[in-house]
Amino acid sequence: MAGGGFVVGDGQKTYPGKLTPFVLFTCVVAAMGGLIFGYDIGISGGVTSMPSFLRRFFPSVYRKQQEDATTNQYCQYDSPTLTLFTSSLYLAALISSLVASTVTRKFGRRLSMLFGGILFCAGALINGFAKHVWMLIVGRILLGFGIGFANQSVPLYLSEMAPYKYRGALNIGFQLSITIGILVAEVLNYFFAKIKGGWGWRLSLGGAVVPALIITLGSLVLPDTPNSMIERGKHEKAKTKLRRIRGVDDVSQEFDDLVAASKESQSIEHPWTNLLRRKYRPHLTMAIMIPFFQQLTGINVIMFYAPVLFNTIGFTTDASLMSAVVTGSVNVAATLVSIYGVDKWGRRFLFLEGGTQMLICQAVVAACIGAKFGVDGTPGELPKWYAIVVVTFICIYVAGFAWSWGPLGWLVPSEIFPLEIRSAAQSITVSVNMIFTFIIAQIFLTMLCHLKFGLFLVFAFFVIVMSIFVYIFLPETKGIPIEEMGQVWRSHWYWSRFVEDGEYGNGLEMGKSSSNQGTKHV
Repeated sequence: MAGGGFVVGDGQKTYPGKLTPFVLFTCVVAAMGGLIFGYDIGISGGVTSMPSFLRRFFPSVYRKQQEDATTNQYCQYDSPTLTLFTSSLYLAALISSLVASTVTRKFGRRLSMLFGGILFCAGALINGFAKHVWMLIVGRILLGFGIGFANQSVPLYLSEMAPYKYRGALNIGFQLSITIGILVAEVLNYFFAKIKGGWGWRLSLGGAVVPALIITLGSLVLPDTPNSMIERGKHEKAKTKLRRIRGVDDVSQEFDDLVAASKESQSIEHPWTNLLRRKYRPHLTMAIMIPFFQQLTGINVIMFYAPVLFNTIGFTTDASLMSAVVTGSVNVAATLVSIYGVDKWGRRFLFLEGGTQMLICQAVVAACIGAKFGVDGTPGELPKWYAIVVVTFICIYVAGFAWSWGPLGWLVPSEIFPLEIRSAAQSITVSVNMIFTFIIAQIFLTMLCHLKFGLFLVFAFFVIVMSIFVYIFLPETKGIPIEEMGQVWRSHWYWSRFVEDGEYGNGLEMGKSSSNQGTKHV
């Protein structure tokens, strides 16, 4: 095997390598970066449904909550200050992800993870000891800065470290950590809400220190990726590291392609403006549309405000938190299904199946809530069987998201970008994700108050649109080396007009001179 690479019958280049214990360990540790994002998503909704927390910081919401149950249930949590508390984090994450792009490119992926962990830790401490609303919001902003750095660097790190055959499964470890973080937060909320004296919310918010320390310490022991080392001129160290990661001695073909990609990257002085070039049109489109659609599935309606939502449906505080724990468990289990199937069934299949499942469930949930609450939001007595039906379909909906748009919304963007635009494009993905997370968090409670059960139908409409988009425009990326991804655009019926042969910086072209000598056709 002279050059270390193969070109199989369909023209797809492959590299030798296996899933070594070393790369498995590094990917598992790095994926823990998702814990901070997940913990925050899970903790926010639970804390904002705790009466002691509302009474101290948001008394107007607390008074509404204590009013007669015959009042409009859709509007009881509608408060600009409460939504600012939740959504300020995502605006901060948007800003920090743009800064993280430069840090990730110039200093490596590990340093961005380290910054993310430190900033998140500081925010958690301020929130845990908060005495005023401004302290809560400052803490949330620091949490957001941490999440921006982590979400920018971790998916890139995983995609670059993983062997291409296992890239999908290992990258989804990030989403699995997010779901575990959500579940842990919901379980803690359930028990902390029972603490006498009403200070359990401090433990919930301050507990974010734990996942912050995990990613901080993890970033100190992780190696940098060969891609990042080459990008910073450390070629010999990168080749040695690549041999260890792949578990084989002959990595010359993959290494040569990485070096060629790095040279292309270094020739670009302004990666942000470079993104606007015609040949990167498909990448820019996916960097924007995939996170945009991910937020418009409506999942954050469920996860941010699951306890609030279940309270609105008619559960008591304890029951609503327990129902959120159930949906969190479903989220974790379904993500495991995605890890098993993403490299077997492909990305497109999971996107389309998950979209169909979410669409059906959203229609049923809208019908159930609409039939019981009507348009005035007065449910009267809610039968137990009725509540169980709603929670069941919400769980099926969560499962559909957790094995499709949840993990793939992070995986697909992180694996399609060539090295020369990778950090900048990933920052756009994170930024778009945070912009729409912020917007939805900011307006959801107001929308719920005014659109009522029709809110679910709004998200159902977007699920239809995004499924059509995937079917028409997203090519399959399963089993393709990350530095050879150019071929999927060149062979696509629509994107091929933007990415012509010979102009794509990374891909089969850049390895032609060496592939004539060092590859075999089988």
